[in-house]
Amino acid sequence: MLCYAREVVLDANAAAALEASGGTASEATINNEILPWKQGTLKTVSLVEPGGFVAVKLTGAGSQALYNLSHNLPLSPALDDAITAVCDLAAARGVRLVFDAEQASLQTGIDSWTLDLMRRYNKKSAVVYSTYQAYLKNCPAVLANHLAIARKEGFVAGIKLVRGAYINSDPRHLINDTKADTDTMYDALAESVLRRTYNSILRPAAGEPTTSYPDVSLALASHNPDSVRRAMAIQESQAANGEARVELVYGQLQGMADEVSCELVQRAVEVEAAEVVGGETRSVVPQAYKYLVWGTTGECMKYLARRAQENKDAVERTRVGRDLMAREAVRRVRAVFGW
Repeated sequence: MLCYAREVVLDANAAAALEASGGTASEATINNEILPWKQGTLKTVSLVEPGGFVAVKLTGAGSQALYNLSHNLPLSPALDDAITAVCDLAAARGVRLVFDAEQASLQTGIDSWTLDLMRRYNKKSAVVYSTYQAYLKNCPAVLANHLAIARKEGFVAGIKLVRGAYINSDPRHLINDTKADTDTMYDALAESVLRRTYNSILRPAAGEPTTSYPDVSLALASHNPDSVRRAMAIQESQAANGEARVELVYGQLQGMADEVSCELVQRAVEVEAAEVVGGETRSVVPQAYKYLVWGTTGECMKYLARRAQENKDAVERTRVGRDLMAREAVRRVRAVFGW
């Protein structure tokens, strides 16, 4: 899962200039911000093999994107041209696009843009995925509304489910009261999508029948091994019972939660090596992806600085990974000496 690292911050001067212009981007803004982002994102799509993923950060398109998103405005002509070119190339190459979530002040606009892109590109399969942050209290309602629209309009809902990345900047009242609440919500949302059945957390939108669910594809982005194992268990149970399964992939950030990724890869190796009984595979081969950014040194440093701020709890996860590696090292030494 490859992402172009370019990021642009809407500073006070740029915001004032856009306000004064009524939100119309200048030629300099288009040439210096939108077009470089377009070219970098198109190159990213070209670098990825068919079937792979490209993560798209809309705010990388610059001050015009930030302005329109913060004001919940539609795409400007220049932005529409850039995003349409990216989506057209991805659809032609069989590459899937995951539009990243952003801060709450921008998310309503992002949801609107990505929902429209799903209408255009997800008629037969998921080319466009929208990201849903389970630490936000309104996440079930937003997802339920998008599922209802997908069912009524007949397109595949592309869903990337995360716990959330902006806890240090989003308003506190928008966020679940406890981490346990977020964990419960995340797992319930994932189970609902995997089973294509509403539950006590993800309830159907107003007026939506409880027995109807659209076609969905799910990218489960999580560093939590329990959540990943829950999803694996659901799909393996469905496979064993001959039930239909939704398209599911797993994702972790490059350099983080490698123990989770390796567990998925190990399971895939075990399943692929197992004998197929009766000519029909009754097990699921999990697909694990690592989220990797590329760009100039300056672009990547901005990205890494933001990730460091977002992932202050990474020290605890790193400690867990360190302990797991230490145990594995001891196991291998004992195996060598027959202890």
